[in-house]
Amino acid sequence: MAGLNCGITIALLGVLLLNAALPPLGVEASEIAVPHGSGITVLIKPGTPTLPAKACYIVVFKKHVTTLSIKSGERTVFSFSCQDPENHFVVEIQKNIDCMSGPCPFGEVQLQPSPSVLPALNRTFIWDVKAHKSIGLELQFSKPRLRQIEPGESCPDGVTHSISGRIDTTVVRIGTFCSNGTVSRIKMQEGVKMALHLPWFHDRNISGFSIANRSSIKRLCIIESVFEGEGSATLMSANYPDGFPEDELMTWQFVIPGHLRASVSFLNFNNSNCEKKEERVEYYIPGSTTNPEVFKLEDKQPGNMAGNFNLSLQGCDQDAQSPGIFRLQFQVLVQHPQNESNKTYVVDLSDERAMSLTIEPKPIRLSRKFVPACYVCLETWFCNTTLTLTSGSKHKISFLCNDLTRLRMNAEKTISCTDHRYCHKKSYPLQVPSNILQLPVQLHNFSWKLLVPKDSLSLALVPVQKLQQHTYERACNTSFSYLVASAVPGQDLYFGSFCSGGSIEQIQVKQNISVTLRTFAPSYQQDISRQGLTVSFRPYFTEEAVFTVTPDVKSKVYLRTPNWDRGLPSLASVSWNISVPRDQVACLTFLKERTGLVCQTGRAFMIIQEQRMRAEEIFSLEEVLPKPRFHHHSFWVNISNCSPVSGKQLDMLFWVLLSPRTTDVTVIIIAVVGGGALLMFALGLIICLVKKKKKKEINKGPAVGIYNGNVNTQMPMQSKKFQKRRKDNDSHVYAVIDDTMVYGHLLQDSNGSFVQPEVDTYRPFQGPTGDCPPSPPPIGFRAPTAKLTTDEPPPDIPPESESEPYTFSHPNKENVSNGNTDIPLLDVHKPAEPGE
Repeated sequence: MAGLNCGITIALLGVLLLNAALPPLGVEASEIAVPHGSGITVLIKPGTPTLPAKACYIVVFKKHVTTLSIKSGERTVFSFSCQDPENHFVVEIQKNIDCMSGPCPFGEVQLQPSPSVLPALNRTFIWDVKAHKSIGLELQFSKPRLRQIEPGESCPDGVTHSISGRIDTTVVRIGTFCSNGTVSRIKMQEGVKMALHLPWFHDRNISGFSIANRSSIKRLCIIESVFEGEGSATLMSANYPDGFPEDELMTWQFVIPGHLRASVSFLNFNNSNCEKKEERVEYYIPGSTTNPEVFKLEDKQPGNMAGNFNLSLQGCDQDAQSPGIFRLQFQVLVQHPQNESNKTYVVDLSDERAMSLTIEPKPIRLSRKFVPACYVCLETWFCNTTLTLTSGSKHKISFLCNDLTRLRMNAEKTISCTDHRYCHKKSYPLQVPSNILQLPVQLHNFSWKLLVPKDSLSLALVPVQKLQQHTYERACNTSFSYLVASAVPGQDLYFGSFCSGGSIEQIQVKQNISVTLRTFAPSYQQDISRQGLTVSFRPYFTEEAVFTVTPDVKSKVYLRTPNWDRGLPSLASVSWNISVPRDQVACLTFLKERTGLVCQTGRAFMIIQEQRMRAEEIFSLEEVLPKPRFHHHSFWVNISNCSPVSGKQLDMLFWVLLSPRTTDVTVIIIAVVGGGALLMFALGLIICLVKKKKKKEINKGPAVGIYNGNVNTQMPMQSKKFQKRRKDNDSHVYAVIDDTMVYGHLLQDSNGSFVQPEVDTYRPFQGPTGDCPPSPPPIGFRAPTAKLTTDEPPPDIPPESESEPYTFSHPNKENVSNGNTDIPLLDVHKPAEPGE
């Protein structure tokens, strides 16, 4: 029994050992034989990076190994211990070709060993050719030609070509390439190293290139790029993005069909620190009488070139301590010549100052299809996608573009005042120069930067046609508009967007601003001739902006505070001077009942002031806004902000609507005449009663009293300007008339009660205000929802003053003395109470 068990154990052990020696189920053994003297080495090694999954090994002679090398003249049978070796291993097939000790095997290069006998792994075929410096080697690529990519970039089909050269013992990377490009040949001197990377599933069985013998090229390499039609190619200097070898020369040869045009643009470049010579690019351009054309890397590069041309990159002797990095990435665009390419436009900016004009492509979506580029050429050959022209010179430009609507122009001009004494009251038109409008490219923006001395001058914008402010309720639907914004550094404030066809006659701003003309349709060229702005320098004022508005009787005028999306800046004040015609009534309406503003410091107020009646109403913007209100005369709207709580902002929208006055003029005349007659009758009746009372007192006889002749019965008097005093005439009899008896009805509020004077309330500025909007109340002042203060208008105000801007000022309410300090002869004494 024991012998039987022993036999079974030995049999089982043998089966296990046999299974271990055989390859795993489903994985066939492979055999690779490398011919003797071929110079080929096959290396199977772990891929990079290796997967952290189940381990996999190469099984050779019942041994598990991770690397297998098969040299020339060897034959090896192997297998893998896993089902997916392509996820764990790669194979490199390297062939060394020594052209220094023997002849070079020129001609088409074969893939050896055949890919069919290699395991299904990602494989790389490497050819390392060594040659003398006097021998030039040429790699010729059959179709599809190669397309250069940046290191680290992958090819769509996974097939990659890596090409390197040699300078003495140093390997120089020429570039990495994919299929479907323009590179047809690469010439190198002193040897070449070519690597072809194929994915494990690719069934390619040819190399796709051949090696030819050429004479010395006396430079690092020459790359030939062939265009058969429209297209573009992006190429890079050797070792890109690292530094180009010191004091080396590299050339690109471009083959261009005669009916096409080529343009060069530099995408990225860096200069190194040179001790000797100078880094540069050289062109051999067909038709040029000064070949080679030498350019610096920062220069504008040639464009609109017909026929084949060469481009060479020359390095310098670099500083050994700090060499820097010399590199270049550029693009060659080949396309059909356009109709505009033969036209030359003259842009004369010789009389302009502080102005620049930029022509650039409009932003477009990226597309995989070839899209002809739009180039702007200066003096025929100097073409680029973007061109900037500066003032003080005359420029000749042309366009290499299939569709000029893909281009746009942006211009900027600075108008500054350094001496307020010279600029005061001067004006300048804001107009686009005519030689810019004649270009076949649409103007996108034209910005005027208006600069004034700080706290010395302010600016006023006056349009040829009245402007409309762009709001959501009434948007601008014109071919162009003006965007007015602050140009003070660090201040993000825009006053609004304005277009023609509105009611704004003038915009005044406190400090530096930029006015940008923005176009939206090609018809702007005709429309802009009928519109224009004039800027003038005015005396300095403290408000951020003042808008002069004359509403149109046919439509509403929508107005909103500056910085609508972000809120009016803290402690800023803005005013609107709104004119009301004599035969119209203006209805002022606010969009919201509340602003939602919460002040952290200070108070936010709105002042509405009648310019003729001098009626001033003050509203707190933290409370309910006023209901729609009617104004028969021109009036001011002033809005002053506080420092809001974080997250709160002040933005107000209101509108003004005019309507004809409905009151009959005859009724007004009758009322005025009747009221005047009634007043005269009341005054006459009062005078009669007073005289009658005085006569009765005289008839009573002298009053009883003691006379003291040593006492001065008169108060000390000042020197009198007029010798005749009030006691010499009867004018003093009106001094004792109680105002409330005659004018009391003017002091009644809507409920019929009398308005009593308030103590410790806001008093506006009493001095002469000139052309100024209403003064905002002090920061610490807290007023009721509305406070009304009125002054009678002066009798000699002309009617024209209703429509004039800045026609009001806060009146001087101080009593003016005429120098008479006598005690009035007539006193009304309070009757004595009983018992006194």
